[in-house]
Amino acid sequence: MSKRAALLVAVALTLTACSSTPDKPTVAQGGEDFGKAYELSNGFGTTQKPGEFPRTIKHAMGETKLEKKPERVVVLDTGELDNVVALGIKPVGIAYTDGSPTMPSYIGAKGGTPENVGTTNNLNLEAITKLNPDLILGSQLRAEALYPKLSAIAPTVFSVRPGYVWKENFLLNAAALDRQADAAKMLEDYTKKAVETGDAIEKKLGVRPTVTALRFMPGRIRLYAKKSFIGTILVDAKIGQPTSSQVDDLAAEVSAEQISKADGDFILYSTYGDPAKTATGAVVGGPLWSGLNAVKAGKAKPVLDETYFLGLGVLAADVVLDDMKKQLGV
Repeated sequence: MSKRAALLVAVALTLTACSSTPDKPTVAQGGEDFGKAYELSNGFGTTQKPGEFPRTIKHAMGETKLEKKPERVVVLDTGELDNVVALGIKPVGIAYTDGSPTMPSYIGAKGGTPENVGTTNNLNLEAITKLNPDLILGSQLRAEALYPKLSAIAPTVFSVRPGYVWKENFLLNAAALDRQADAAKMLEDYTKKAVETGDAIEKKLGVRPTVTALRFMPGRIRLYAKKSFIGTILVDAKIGQPTSSQVDDLAAEVSAEQISKADGDFILYSTYGDPAKTATGAVVGGPLWSGLNAVKAGKAKPVLDETYFLGLGVLAADVVLDDMKKQLGV
């Protein structure tokens, strides 16, 4: 079974379990090998010295040889977009997500005006070919089946998956772009800022609060856990999460009737895509929501999905840290 198929099966099982056990949140499993992504990413990158080309990049699909430093880069997900822009590169092509089909506002003009090459779930290979790229960046999770066709177009480097291994993915992309030192420095600065953010929040509030990262999606409501992008940021800032979110996986899934499981000192929530296609309005406008302690205390705040959940890179992480201070009243 492919990783994509395994993911779909896991989602189906999750939804079934959610309907059969109404009092218990269901773990939103990340799919086959999800928990092994750190291990699988170990050793990715290159042994070549800075500025040295040709160079060979080890990645999720094997090895890719780059004859020269890439200049025309196509990115197949939001994490790769964040990564290349952080390193000063404007991609020539991009695949947006179905829920956010335009350049993220936090990137703005820094991302340039890349051509649309489909969506993360429906790539347009003809459009990619016409751009004559010299590097394609994506992930095994999103496009494993298309890797042979993509690598026939241009040298292609894949991470294992987007999400909680965003730092490893950044270093992998940087290795292909000959910018490893820049990426390492940015991650060092981010780590320092995360610690300082957590300390500032504790100093202001007198305690380290718990924060629920809640996301409304079509057909599901998720409490994101530590193996998610926002989860890693909370861990780095040493900000805890309520018990329901403390699973060693992507997220816990709850029904609208279980929304009390989302309660924490603060709730930061967003909607993926069109709110009308999710339970956002029904839940936020309902009596169970208004009864949550965080809601009654004015500590349930809407946040941007494109940064907290779709950013998947160091630029978004930096914005999340700044915004989290604001949302928590620091």
